[in-house]
Amino acid sequence: MDMPFDMNEAVASRARQAAGPDSNVAGIAVDRLRSVIERVERLEEERKALAGDIKDIFTEAKSAGFDVHTIKNIIKLRKKEPSEIEEQETLLDIYRRALGM
Repeated sequence: MDMPFDMNEAVASRARQAAGPDSNVAGIAVDRLRSVIERVERLEEERKALAGDIKDIFTEAKSAGFDVHTIKNIIKLRKKEPSEIEEQETLLDIYRRALGM
């Protein structure tokens, strides 16, 4: 019984065989592609490490008696323009009054 021909596997196999240090596969510069992927992977690792550091800081803040949720809100506010903050606070006040709060 004949095995079905898998075009994708055949192309991938040829690409693996042809891939040398300075080769192009189907018009793709292999070294350049590898470099891009490895750079992104390194940055993702750095981002993971930074996220861990930030988590540690929030844990420290919580143990010092600070409310972490409020700190996160302040950080978000500091990224905004004063006029944007004022508009949000005005709308929040209007909505609270509308709901009798």
